[in-house]
Amino acid sequence: MNDKKQQNVTAKKTRAIGKDCAYIAVFVALTIAAQFCLAAIPGVELVTVLFAAFSFAFGCRRGMIAATVFSLLRQLVFGFSPAVLILYLLYYNLFTLLFGFLGQYLTLKVKVVPILTIIACVCTVGFSMLDNVITPLFMGLRENRLRCIFGRRFPL
Repeated sequence: MNDKKQQNVTAKKTRAIGKDCAYIAVFVALTIAAQFCLAAIPGVELVTVLFAAFSFAFGCRRGMIAATVFSLLRQLVFGFSPAVLILYLLYYNLFTLLFGFLGQYLTLKVKVVPILTIIACVCTVGFSMLDNVITPLFMGLRENRLRCIFGRRFPL
């Protein structure tokens, strides 16, 4: 009797893991396809919107796994760049963590949508600022670039 109960618990866990893998795989395929299809149009970025919705609905854990897988697989489609890899691994994991926590504590109402939009816009500005620090470090423009950004000298 106890052995049968153990098998049921194991089967439920296996189904839950399979379900998570399917959700994440379909979502990552969707984000890569959206980025690939709209890469020729400057200024159009659907990946951030997709990650915000996915993390808000499915939580931090699934969102962070999807962000990591997306960041790594994106390198295969668009070419490997260490600066972009680090930027995407940092930004999208923090972004999905934020929206995953917001999804746990907020219910999606009409009054919450403008707040989430403002948070996403602030995060997008943060992405640009992070890119302005990471990319020059990889290109070898250390001291002068950081002095331009922050207005003071940094010992690097």
